[in-house]
Formats: sequence, structure tokens, C-alpha cells
Amino acid sequence: MMSGTLRTLRPELAPVALVALLASCGDNQAGEDRQGGDTTVDDRSTVAYRHAAANLTKPQRSRFQAGRIPFDFPWRVPELGPLFNNPACLGCHAGNGRGTTLIGSGVLSQALIRVSLPDGTPDVPGGPVPVPRFGTQLQDHATVGEPEVTVAFAWIESEVAYGDGELVTLREPRFTVEAVTGDALPPETQYSFRIASPLIGVGLLEAVPESTLRALADPDDADGDGISGRLNVVWDPVQQASVVGRFGWKANTSTLDIQVAGAFAHDMGITSRVFPEPDGSHDASDEELADTVFYSSTIAVPAAAARDEDALRGRLLFDELGCASCHVPTLVTGTHAISALVEQRIHPYTDLLIHDLGDRLGDARPDFLASGSEWRTPPLWGIGLAQLILPGGTFLHDGRARTLAEAILWHGGEAIDAREAFRTASREVRAALLAFLATL
Repeated sequence: MMSGTLRTLRPELAPVALVALLASCGDNQAGEDRQGGDTTVDDRSTVAYRHAAANLTKPQRSRFQAGRIPFDFPWRVPELGPLFNNPACLGCHAGNGRGTTLIGSGVLSQALIRVSLPDGTPDVPGGPVPVPRFGTQLQDHATVGEPEVTVAFAWIESEVAYGDGELVTLREPRFTVEAVTGDALPPETQYSFRIASPLIGVGLLEAVPESTLRALADPDDADGDGISGRLNVVWDPVQQASVVGRFGWKANTSTLDIQVAGAFAHDMGITSRVFPEPDGSHDASDEELADTVFYSSTIAVPAAAARDEDALRGRLLFDELGCASCHVPTLVTGTHAISALVEQRIHPYTDLLIHDLGDRLGDARPDFLASGSEWRTPPLWGIGLAQLILPGGTFLHDGRARTLAEAILWHGGEAIDAREAFRTASREVRAALLAFLATL
């Protein structure tokens, strides 16, 4: 967080004074360019998300390469399916980055639809209520026979005006789900359309101590700043206990072990030791799952780009406009089974908490303690490379935002003051903030 002096800096500050103040801070805010601490790699090319953490040992690098195989590999019958969304992890996380909104019959989907019912008995304590015959995720592909559903997809557009009168067209998804065989989904079914999120630095996020997240949480807004981030508490099938969640769009998963095993099971129909067959057998071997988890845990974070005067000004505006209240710039990791992730000073721009972002961004589908309008603060590190890694890549949980400016304009709820500060700012101020984000 910035000092009180910097947090009260006005966007219209005279250029000479601004340059002097920025110079006193140093380029990239005193080391923020090493976004992943010692794991950081100096690459901002189209393969910037594909590297092993820079500080891995030689044996760890070998294991990273071993884990890349089941991650990249297009799984086939008999392990794959019988129902699935995509046959490969890489199929949704292109270049280890975000997925597209591609979904529907005849194509390999890169997005998915979660479902649940508003009332009933959940499969796990506190979890979403499954839809009979469909569970909590729809699979739109099958290895044999018909998939569960077909999906028709469209965008609905609206306009919003900046304070200076410039108009921006926003869009949001509309989809229709039809069951292919058997019973139709109940009319009260709750739906959530989601794209895959980037994988860089996720092991570092797992290493952030729970005590840090608890210290950042302010569920009752005790400090009166309008921000009330809170922890999601989710079911951990390995520990057989309710624990703090930190992964997924709604922080509905506790560890990367469970996150990877869940993707195997729900996205590809591949069972594992975490989510086995009823008789205890499973498709992915323990080694394949463990190697994939290690690979996912040790993907490097790219260094931030050097910041020119506009981007340095944008870094100060990031704090002043209120973005840093949820997108906390700096965290410090604690202990972890992987030595490279231990005690790293990192700059992910997230608090890993769930926040209410308003009904316009909501999906009306609760997920453990997260309401339909609550979402985990997504990390921003590497976001300046998102559309280089995936040309045409989009933002937010459902890919509705084609630019970072659009993503900001969709914010509501706890973030409404920050959004309005951005929306009503001058074009120069908006450009400076976006220039900063482009360096991440």
C-alpha cells in the first residue's frame, strides 16, 4: 500500500511535481517489477506464461517438465469422459493463460456452465445443491452417444458514457441450455457461465498464509471504507473438513491439488484419488495428478515492463482511485512443500477474498458462502500480456469485457466508488491507469 502522502495525490497534480515525486519512488515502485519474487522470469513474449519458476532446482525443473505432459496432453478414451467439456488442460488454458468464451455443440468448449438449485441437499457440507442427473457442472461433449446439453450463445449490448461524454459499448452473455436426452433442467436452475482463468503464480498464492487473508478480511466493514472483503469457507474432500477457499472465480476451492483434480473430473471426466470412481479406482494415476499439480504450482510469473511517466502516474492512480483496496499489490508467502515458493515477496494485486461487485456482474448462483454477486478478486499480475498470449482474449469471469477499461466499467457493489472515479476522470487519467495495467 502507498503512504498517506501518495494516496492523497490528485490526478491533476502539476507535471513537474508529479515527475519529481515519481522519481523519489523509483521505477516500478521499489521492486514491483519482480512480480513473482524469486520465481520471476524476464520474458514478455507470447510464451511468457509457459516458463518454470526461475528459482527451481534442477530436479524440480525435471519434474516441471514431467507435469507439462499430462497438462498439455489431449486425453482420450478410456480415461476421457464419457462426458467432458475439453480433453486437455491446455485446451482451456491456452499458453497457461485465460480461456475464451467458446462453447457449444460441434466445438471443443473453452468455457463451462456451473449449475445448482436454490433449495435441496448439497453433495458436500455448505456446497451448491446439485441438479438431479446433471450435478453442478454441465458437460456439452461426450465420447460416446450424446452429451448432456447443447448451448446456444449470444451477446447483449448496452452503452455507458464516460464523464466527458465518450460512449462505450458493453456486452454481457446470454445463453440457452437444452438437455439432449432425458429430463430437462428444472426451471429454477441457477446458472453461472465461466471462462478459464490464468495459471501463472498460483503456487505462490497457495503459499500465502491463511493468517494474511484473515487480516485482510473486513466482512463487516469495520474501518468504514466501503470495502468488506470476506473469506469463502469451502469443503475440502481430502481433509474432510470445511476450510478457507482461495482458488476459482468464487474462491470455492482450497488447494491446487483439489483444483486440478476437480478440473480432471468435471472438465474432462477423468477420475483421480481425490475424486475416484465409486469403487475407489481412478483414471489418472497418483503420479500424473501429482506431477500436474507440481507443474501448475511452479509456473513462473513474468516480470513487469518498465514504466514510462504515464504508467508511473497510473500506478499512483491505482491506489488513489481505490483499485488497491481489493487488488492488494503486495503479499508475502509463508511455508510451502515446494521450496521455491517459500517466503517470497510477491505482487499479485489481489487479496484472494470475495467481494460483492453488484447485481449487474452477478450470476444469481451462490457457491458455498459466496453469493451470486460475490467474486474473488482476480490477480492482475501478467494481465498486460493477456491479449498477447491469447489474441482476442477477454476479461472477467464470463469474458464479457473485451478491454480492461470495459472490465472496470462493469464493477459495482463495493467497487462502485472506484469505478465512478475512473468513469468520471479525464481521458488522460484513464489512459494513465490503463498504461500502468499494461505493464503488469
